[in-house]
Parts: sequence; structure tokens; C-alpha cells
Amino acid sequence: MEPNTTEYKGGLTDRESFLISTLARQDKAVFSIEQARGVMGENAKKVMHSLIQKKWVLPLKRGLYAIVPLDVGVGGADSFVLHNFVIGSLLVDSYYIGFWSALNYHGLSSQIPRTTFVATTQAKKPIDVTGSQYRFVKLSRRKFFGFSEIEMDSRKVNISTPEKTVADCLDHPEHGGGIDEVARSIFFSYKELDMDMIKECALKMKNLTILKRLGYILDVTGLLGSFSHLFVGIELSAGYPPLGLLSPRKGRYDSKWRLLVNCEINKESWMY
Repeated sequence: MEPNTTEYKGGLTDRESFLISTLARQDKAVFSIEQARGVMGENAKKVMHSLIQKKWVLPLKRGLYAIVPLDVGVGGADSFVLHNFVIGSLLVDSYYIGFWSALNYHGLSSQIPRTTFVATTQAKKPIDVTGSQYRFVKLSRRKFFGFSEIEMDSRKVNISTPEKTVADCLDHPEHGGGIDEVARSIFFSYKELDMDMIKECALKMKNLTILKRLGYILDVTGLLGSFSHLFVGIELSAGYPPLGLLSPRKGRYDSKWRLLVNCEINKESWMY
């Protein structure tokens, strides 16, 4: 027989109830094992083990947990799902949700990535949390800007703006679904994007490769005439970086945009 809500709540001991209520009062819906020890001392490990077994607490990763809200019901942790962006925001200190994840959030890409991309200033290996993959892209301080707060599951989450998202994906197309996906996003959303702001982001990031890839994409998709002003006074660097970073470094050299075109962008293929 399935327990009713009263029976489920009644499963808490005094110590378990004390830990849950104390963390809740401290607005720690997500908390670390160190914070649990700060409340319970050496009893924290035993109490936490019991709370997890009773499904009042959901383990997110080693040492990081979420309190299951009361309104989830008798299923407890089995019925509780935190949005991937919220989880991503808790896995590293300086961060913003970006790249392909932000492309999809802003409606610039219809493709839903299976990995959540988190921009950060720290080096961190990819990890799996509750069956989802999280990839961390380390950025230098000069590239770590251009994000704002959104609300997700009643929590504040940092996410890159649409224009910074595009600039980041042109900087690292391998984290934006590949250069073809980035080009498709620009082609179908250029009317909603502030292209001058994308240029400003590129200059602030001090990476002209972003403008090389942007110029090439605008050129081959027939949009360059509307945005040729972006490149007035811009002297492209002498090197020939690859257009895409998911393809072998071989192909033809484009002297106009100073790129190694190692993959093709064909907008006709996007129409089907």
C-alpha cells in the first residue's frame, strides 16, 4: 500500500527534522555536506544517509544535495527534478550557462543539446549529475562577461546574453553544436540579434577569429550586404584559423576572410 503524505512526513526523526528545517530557514535548498556538518556536527553523515534513503534529500553529486520540497508528494526524491541550469549553477563558483545551452534557451537553435555547457574561469572536468552531462568551458577573465540573471525553479541563474552567446560560439564553435549549427542560428535569427553588439563582444574578447568566422558566415549566406559596415576599419589578423573545430585541419584557404575552410556551410540544407 502506498504511504499517504502524512505517513511519509512522519518518517522523519527529530534529528532529521532539525537538519531539514534548519537548512530551509537558512535558505539552503541546495547544500553541501560541510553545511550539514555545521548544523549536525559529527552526526551529519548518519542523518544524511537516512534522509537520502527516505527520499527527503536528492544527491546531486558527491558532497552536494538538494532538499526535496514538501509539495513534491510521497514520491520524494524519485519525483523531484531540478532544471539542468540550476544544477549547473551549483557546480562551480564563477559561471554562466552558455554556448549551445544558451543558444537553445534564447531560441537561436532548435536543437536541444544533451550536455549542459557552463562557462567558467576555473578548469573543471566534465561530470555526470543525476544522469545528465555537464561540460565546463574555461574562459580567460577578459572573455568572462556578457551574462545576466534569469529565474529558474525559483533560483537565480546566470546565462549569457544572445549576442555574447553567438560571440562565444564563434570563438568555440565546437561547444555550440559545430560551426554549421552556429551559422544556422545566425541566419535564422539575424533580425533579432544586435550584430553590432556581437562585434563589440568580439573586440572586447580580443579575438578577431570571431569576426573572421562571422564575416564568412554572413558572406556565404547572402547577408553580408546588410552588415558590411561591421568590418569597416577591421584589419584581420594574418593567420588562417580553421572555420570549424570539429573537422580535420585541411581544406581550402579563403584569402578574403583569412580562414582555413575545412568544412562547408550550405544554407539550402537547412530548409528541409
